[in-house]
Amino acid sequence: MASIFTKIVNGEIPSHRIAESEDYLAFLDIAPLQKGHTLVIPKREVDYLYDLEDELLAGLFVFSKRVARAIRASIPCERVGVAVVGLEVPHAHVHLIPINTMSDMDFTEPKLALTPEELAKIAGDIRTHFS
Repeated sequence: MASIFTKIVNGEIPSHRIAESEDYLAFLDIAPLQKGHTLVIPKREVDYLYDLEDELLAGLFVFSKRVARAIRASIPCERVGVAVVGLEVPHAHVHLIPINTMSDMDFTEPKLALTPEELAKIAGDIRTHFS
């Protein structure tokens, strides 16, 4: 059965897309730790990050770098942190999270409850800085 991320890639589930290429998709996390918390995935469904072919894995991080630059240009933050947890959804993915302190990336903390309108505005702002 297709993962929730594959359903997002296929347009079966709506998302707040940031950037897309032939092989990768970046979209906002709907339960973010911080405003601008973005997920970057390969479009091809592979459960474990380190099971990706080398070229696809390298490309994922190069694409993530471009997305992180757009996030940092859009969201006031000291850095854009990166996390790979891999237990939440059986589809390889990278979390890009605007941070000012280490605790901004604490996955045990309560998630933000943003409205669809807030998410759409954040996504639009980040998209304007993606190149």
